[in-house]
Amino acid sequence: MNVPPDQDKRMAIIGGGPAGLMAAEVACAAGIAVDLYESKGSVGRKFLIAGKGGLNLTHSEPKPAFVQRYRERMLEVAGWLRDFDADDLREWALGLGVETFVGSSGRVFPIDLKAAPLLRGWVRRLREQGVRFHVQHRWSGWHDDGALRFATPGGDVHVHADTVVLALGGGSWPQLGSDGAWQSLLQARGVDVRPLLSSNCGFDIGWSDYFADEHAGAPLKPVVAHWRDVDGEAKFQQGECVVSATGIEGSLVYAMSAALRDTLARDGTATMHLDLLPDHDPARVREALAKPRGRRSFSEHLRRQLGLVGVKAALVHEVLDKTQLDDAAVLAHAIKRLPLVLKRARPVAEAISSAGGVRLEAMNTALMLSALPGVFCAGEMLDWEAPTGGYLLTACFASGRRAGMGAVGWLESDHRGGDHEPSADV
Repeated sequence: MNVPPDQDKRMAIIGGGPAGLMAAEVACAAGIAVDLYESKGSVGRKFLIAGKGGLNLTHSEPKPAFVQRYRERMLEVAGWLRDFDADDLREWALGLGVETFVGSSGRVFPIDLKAAPLLRGWVRRLREQGVRFHVQHRWSGWHDDGALRFATPGGDVHVHADTVVLALGGGSWPQLGSDGAWQSLLQARGVDVRPLLSSNCGFDIGWSDYFADEHAGAPLKPVVAHWRDVDGEAKFQQGECVVSATGIEGSLVYAMSAALRDTLARDGTATMHLDLLPDHDPARVREALAKPRGRRSFSEHLRRQLGLVGVKAALVHEVLDKTQLDDAAVLAHAIKRLPLVLKRARPVAEAISSAGGVRLEAMNTALMLSALPGVFCAGEMLDWEAPTGGYLLTACFASGRRAGMGAVGWLESDHRGGDHEPSADV
């Protein structure tokens, strides 16, 4: 049951994605007056794009494996998930009238696969609970008197608040609002921010013009990718990826992108290997390629003996030179472990998500910034990352709830007096 808003305690939430909206929900339930500011003309734009092909809300993976998806930050994120995990998220969605189901991959989706009904219902409920939405308000830092500054179509607006939750997103999909412009604003206030990096991203390889023109956009499926993490441990995974104009992308590549990106940063290069025929054992491939080709073309030989056609056959031609193509043993090995040398990750703006951001060491467990008492951060602007599959959204929701609870606790403990007056310090 919601407590009637206490107009003496005002919370400003900046950012209208899942993390910001969840922080607003928590504050409303505690009876705090909430103003939510969004730079775009409506909230949840990236959330809607994420649901365009079917909203992957969370994942049904058992909790021990689930938390390991957050890599170096799994202990911290596990704390957020203790308060609000995948099951809680599904129950929350049901409270908005949105039933979910578990797909064959373990991913969790709304029954209708759509994001819009859930977002509409959520925003409507928040409005009914008293949240005031202010769109086309782009945050530009703090005024000398501690007020929050917003650029709006009607000019600059200054707002005083007793506590602030920043949920400004990372650096991916900047056209939807998460452009990372907040980094310099926080760094100027002494907040430790790690540079934003591409996560769940594609990589440049540098195809020949002919290959790129002929095969950009072509799917590679099924294939098995082999790579090594930054510690040198061998990894592999079966799935699908896509040839891009400059290299390679897609769900299978995104799954290994953090390790490949970090290896590139350390060594200047990284290599992934593709098994183009995962249903053929190496001996079968060697035996097939050892058969005389006769007067058939090389491409026809691959087609007849192994069924290797289209972009997969073209990729073999692209990567191997003539001497390697003419050596049956080398060719057989390459078909099972084709080396793709990666040059660089695609820019953050093109990535599905971003790594880096406000270091968790720069805040307490309630997600309040040590350098700015009364200011809390949540969502993708924090320094954590996760693969696609529902893990990103789940942690955004959970961190929003944690920051909202922290901000409520800050207000209720009456830290607003004396030297810690948020409207002055922030």
